Amino acid sequence: MYRGASQLNLDEKGRISMPARYRDEILASCGGRLVITVDMSHCLMIYPFPQWEAIEAKLMAQPNMDPQVRRLQRLLIGHANEVEMTAQGRILIAPVLREFAGLKKQVTLVGQGKKFELWDTERWREQTERWLEEEAEQQGSSEALMSLSL
Repeated sequence: MYRGASQLNLDEKGRISMPARYRDEILASCGGRLVITVDMSHCLMIYPFPQWEAIEAKLMAQPNMDPQVRRLQRLLIGHANEVEMTAQGRILIAPVLREFAGLKKQVTLVGQGKKFELWDTERWREQTERWLEEEAEQQGSSEALMSLSL
């Protein structure tokens, strides 16, 4: 289970070093094979390969004549980039993906259970503030969250 946020540096070659606390789990679950793709929030999603395969199969099973399905297939599958974590725990983020997410030198890796999100740190902070403001305005309006006790 991947959780927590980590501040990382993107090196001059476009690589990040996965935090040490995740490396063993990544190696055990997928042998270091990961898939990086885009998210509509203009961040990147990083999946262990087996997790990605399940998502890709579900997405490809949908009727691609539906414009929304086709759009999602184009975005997620069209941008999917398979990478291998090095022995030093580094992964290379393709230039097209870095550009899509607006990644600069400072990035934030956010554990989301079975996947990660990778954000430009400035964009992450701005988006977090926006989410907090929205939550304050809409507090208690989600039926799905009403039964959740935090």
